[in-house]
Amino acid sequence: MEHVPVNAGLRTTLTVLAVAVAYYATAKVGLVLALVKGQVTPLWLPTGISVAALLMSGGKIWPGIALGALTANIALDSGPWAVVVITIGNTAAPLAAWYLLTRFGFRPQLDRLKDALLLVFAGALGAMLISALIGSAALKIDGGIPWHEMPAVVAVWWTGDAMGVLVFTPLLLTLPRQWHASPLRLAEACALLIVTAVLAAFVTTSQLRLLFLVFPMLIWAALRFQHAIAAPCAAIISVAAVMSGAGGHLANNDLLATMIVLQAFNGSVALTGLILSAITSERNQAREAIERACEQLAETVARYQEEGVRKRLGKVVPPG
Repeated sequence: MEHVPVNAGLRTTLTVLAVAVAYYATAKVGLVLALVKGQVTPLWLPTGISVAALLMSGGKIWPGIALGALTANIALDSGPWAVVVITIGNTAAPLAAWYLLTRFGFRPQLDRLKDALLLVFAGALGAMLISALIGSAALKIDGGIPWHEMPAVVAVWWTGDAMGVLVFTPLLLTLPRQWHASPLRLAEACALLIVTAVLAAFVTTSQLRLLFLVFPMLIWAALRFQHAIAAPCAAIISVAAVMSGAGGHLANNDLLATMIVLQAFNGSVALTGLILSAITSERNQAREAIERACEQLAETVARYQEEGVRKRLGKVVPPG
């Protein structure tokens, strides 16, 4: 019996290290697309990883988030104290999201509208404001940004962290699930992902302003496959949009204008996939529950009818 705590401790340690490595690696990718001084990006992948890891493994893995954030922030062009303060904000925001979500009964399956709304308002918009305010204040005090840019930096930081949660947390929560499908259905899912990727690359780089064309694909994914395919589709579209915003079609000379266009699009994509998938899952569960209830009722009626027939036959034909 003594080996159980050791194994549990080893698993926790490995999980913490895995979260730290994932945080650092995705932070380096995210900073390539930064809009402010190599520090603020419109789609911060580590927040999605952090919230998903906390929901799957519990609050005990928070040191991995802190370690990953610290190693990522050390590379920034900021003073040591600013790095520490930003790291505190990066760690506190996912922890606040995890606490709020678990406190209000969030289910990682995201199969209820309640879960989707909790992730939007508590996990993303509410909790991520913590890191935005702390991080932006640290950059300002460190002399990295002037006062007149503060609102834009807070907005970009906040929405970037929030989009990381809305886009990548559903994706990561969906990945561990086993998904059984027929070859035809699997082919449909693969084709949907490929077409979405090609379409997203086209509409985010074209001068024709055809961003709306991605929504039919996203709706198709949500209605047919729910989060299993809708979440990857939303991630593909959002990454394509961010790459364009960093220097392509969606880029603008004004930081705040670029942020508004980019995050309005990313937010629409994330909310469409997340909420429509949750509503469809909830509807499917209700239909299945009704079907099971009808089957049970039919079995009960048949059993009582059979018992009634036996009683009547027993009265007509006495034993012996």
